[in-house]
Amino acid sequence: MTKAEVTQLSYDIVGCAIKVHKELGPGLLESVYEICLAYELKEKGYLVNQQVATKINYGKIEIETPLKVDLLVNEMIVIEIKTVENCYLFIKPN
Repeated sequence: MTKAEVTQLSYDIVGCAIKVHKELGPGLLESVYEICLAYELKEKGYLVNQQVATKINYGKIEIETPLKVDLLVNEMIVIEIKTVENCYLFIKPN
């Protein structure tokens, strides 16, 4: 992806997250927001994988872990859903 495409994807993710939050409001489980955000992103045509198993590479070893990524968008951007009273969104492209 080009820098412009990554920037557009980032804006779309934020826009979808805001839409979901405005429609649902606060107080629900993270899993509900995850499903709705994945739906909105898929509607925009993005590839979205949910609850992706994550391995850790350390030195020459690969460690199987129970860790999972909430959402992986276009195999590039990781989204970790959190429900809190105040939240700041930070997206760091590759």
